[in-house]
Amino acid sequence: QTATGVRKLAKQLGRATIHIRVGSILIVTKARDNSLVYLTRELTEWILGENPGIIVYVDAKLEHSKRFDALGIIAKNPQNYGSKLKYWTPQLTVSCPDAFDLVITLGGDGTVLYASGLFQGTVPPVIPFSLGSLGFLTNFPFEKYKLHLKRVFEHGINVNLRMRFTCTVYQADGTRTVRQQVLNELVIDRGPSPFISMLELYGDSHLLTIVQADGLILSTPTGSTAYSLSAGGSLVHPEIPAISVTPICPHTLSFRPMLLPDSMSLKVVVPKHSRAMAWVSFDGRNRVQLKSGDYVTVTASQYPFPTVVRKKTDYFDSVSRSLHWNVRQKQKPLSNNASDSKK
Repeated sequence: QTATGVRKLAKQLGRATIHIRVGSILIVTKARDNSLVYLTRELTEWILGENPGIIVYVDAKLEHSKRFDALGIIAKNPQNYGSKLKYWTPQLTVSCPDAFDLVITLGGDGTVLYASGLFQGTVPPVIPFSLGSLGFLTNFPFEKYKLHLKRVFEHGINVNLRMRFTCTVYQADGTRTVRQQVLNELVIDRGPSPFISMLELYGDSHLLTIVQADGLILSTPTGSTAYSLSAGGSLVHPEIPAISVTPICPHTLSFRPMLLPDSMSLKVVVPKHSRAMAWVSFDGRNRVQLKSGDYVTVTASQYPFPTVVRKKTDYFDSVSRSLHWNVRQKQKPLSNNASDSKK
């Protein structure tokens, strides 16, 4: 029901332009990247100057940064900027997600994934600006941030509700240890063990298969361009409601990647007779050890990740730009070949 409800909402929002009243903006960037700190300052100053009523939240690590120079920003308009420039922490985003009307990310796909991890419940609309090395998710060029943000403030936004997973880790006795929202993928692998992983994969409480491989990737459509792709998984458009199941180096020639419906509830178990333990990671972070009998459940989350759409061909533009998808020299017409042969 959760997957079906999110799917219907995504279709409705995908066709509509949403006018949002932006009262507060959260800027997510790499606080330790000097070049990005200067750009964060530039963006912050512009928003405060052009939109006096908007509160801008920046990373708390920048409060005392000499490069960001918060006091220098406030000094330009102490009466307004002093109350409008604020600082966020991961604790604030988890406890008060409704405090933000819009999220701006400056960086690459890793920054977008980090922003997803900050919100373990409801997520505000996210507009990702490209300033990183990889940009499947960052279709907005930073050089034109003024144009794009003015359009958001004045004309509204179109959003793509990207599926996330709710991943929960349980010990063998049923004790819950970890719950995490995942935008890209959940990976279970053998870690440092020299033995092959043995994992039982269940769908809606039925045993689907026993995985004997280096590991298993369960990815969202968004994550289909990441680790899953490297392991031989298929590209999946973000509007397709599917869970991608991709083995990592399976010890069989017949275990091919597969797409499952997003309505299916999956469970991956480390069987008690397995020779080795396993490790699970969430979007490449927070690795947790799985002992014999431990298991992980994966379901479509009721909290999708809304990214602002630049244009309808965003997905194809990103795979063409980042992967050079179907790039090939065009075939010459027969007329040219015939004339060449006569010469």
